[in-house]
Amino acid sequence: MTSLPPSRERQLLWLLALTQFTVITDFMVMMPLGPQIMQAFTITPAAFAVAVSAYSICAGLSGLFAATYIDRFDRRKLLLTVYLLFAVSNLICAAAPNYPLLLMARAFAGLTGGVMGSIVMAIVADVIPQERRGAATGTVMTAFSMAAIAGVPFGIVLGAHLGWSTPFYVLVLVSMLIWGAGMRLVPSLTAHLSQTPPPLSQALPNLWALITLPRHLIAFALTFVILVSHMLVIPFISPVLVANHGVAPQQISWIYMAGGAATLFTSRLIGRLSDRFGKRDVFRFMAGLSTLPLLFLTNLPDIAFIWMVAFFPLFMICMSGRMIPLQALFTTVPEPSKRGAFLSVNSALQSLGSGVGAWLGGLFLSTGPQGRIEGYNHVGWLAFVLVVFGIIWVTKVKPAEPPPPNPT
Repeated sequence: MTSLPPSRERQLLWLLALTQFTVITDFMVMMPLGPQIMQAFTITPAAFAVAVSAYSICAGLSGLFAATYIDRFDRRKLLLTVYLLFAVSNLICAAAPNYPLLLMARAFAGLTGGVMGSIVMAIVADVIPQERRGAATGTVMTAFSMAAIAGVPFGIVLGAHLGWSTPFYVLVLVSMLIWGAGMRLVPSLTAHLSQTPPPLSQALPNLWALITLPRHLIAFALTFVILVSHMLVIPFISPVLVANHGVAPQQISWIYMAGGAATLFTSRLIGRLSDRFGKRDVFRFMAGLSTLPLLFLTNLPDIAFIWMVAFFPLFMICMSGRMIPLQALFTTVPEPSKRGAFLSVNSALQSLGSGVGAWLGGLFLSTGPQGRIEGYNHVGWLAFVLVVFGIIWVTKVKPAEPPPPNPT
């Protein structure tokens, strides 16, 4: 493990959070820009949905593929190279003159952005001791809050006034500034290279062995289940609020900003609690707590908009709060030499679980005769069942055995 001075450690963690902020904003801002993009390229909603899903599919594939090479390189070089390619993908997207090139750019963004999360978590695990890793994970995961508070709302405003491509041009500029800071702040991390990696001919067999190792398989199953439960509900919040509760589309940003602002302050607190009381126990508490706002939201009565804004921070705190200890717990599951590959597969399963959850949630929903979206309550109960399963299943997640002490 590489030891850094406290000030350098904090700078590195916030740099990693900023890289994730740009990746998350890139993915999230695409959806509210849908009307402008469909008009600009004269495409149908179905074609736009393909462009959105291309990101998730390619992100999952890149995560699986990255498991074959992520532990073969210096973490610093790999982070800077992949992040530079991510910036290039946004430049191509912003400048795309036609739909096919836009589709290719979104797929390219998925290939690069999909592996960034696993590289970032591998760096955190290489630099931060296990007893402080929960707090470090909380810092990095404030990227989600920053994206909800600033990235997506600012992107929507830019898209409305200066055209749909402007947010992507701004992301390119911000990404290059962060990349320049990374050149200075990210240390060379090569401790995992002390063991000679197997030949590439063994990459796929080794990947299969990594996935099917019982300890790993238990963790991967938990990742998939929790992400399915997550995305069963979240993609349909805005359509349900608009169709069923009369919320104006322009008011939705206030709800997400309120939720993002709350998680900005709670992410690091939950991370510190994970270090103090145990990652597994904090996950079980937050997951159990999350079922209450989850069921309330999916069975939402007609309430004033101000109460929706007041409620949404609780929902966001609980939903994001269960992921922080879970991510920190998963860094303890693989052996250090396999940590990057393990986190790559885990990141891929997060993308796959997200896609399956959104697809499955859509199967439960239908449009009633008055335009109301029906079946959201059934989605909530299915998500509830999956969360309860996760609370039980997490007891099976076990850390890797510590290496034997070096003989003296």
